[in-house]
Amino acid sequence: MAPFEKSMEMLPFKQRKCLATRKDEVCSIRSKFPNKLPVIVERYIREKTLPLLDKTKFLVPFEFTLGQFLCLLRNKIALDSTQALFLLVAEKSMSCMSSSMGEIYSRYSDADGFLYITYASQEMFGAPQPVDGSPH
Repeated sequence: MAPFEKSMEMLPFKQRKCLATRKDEVCSIRSKFPNKLPVIVERYIREKTLPLLDKTKFLVPFEFTLGQFLCLLRNKIALDSTQALFLLVAEKSMSCMSSSMGEIYSRYSDADGFLYITYASQEMFGAPQPVDGSPH
């Protein structure tokens, strides 16, 4: 892959494609899959520990909850059990995990028709504890 192509890959989705192109893409997706929502999932720009996903576009059923989608992402990323995965919807909201993706989409979808979700991690339990249980 040429260096320019690699740097384009690192740009957020909105910066890689113009608004008209993104709108056309959503129209095409919605006509082929009317019962699915077009979602873009990207890693938080300052995230250092989580890997990049192998793809950024997802088609998600309306009735899926945000919690179910989080589980799907955890499996794709193959997280360690001590790592949390936080989802930020539309760069501003940590939505309720029991909300349906349809509800979240109707509330937070972008003008281009995609729903944008950013993921990030944080250590949940701090440093590993000694196996014998004795304090240091």
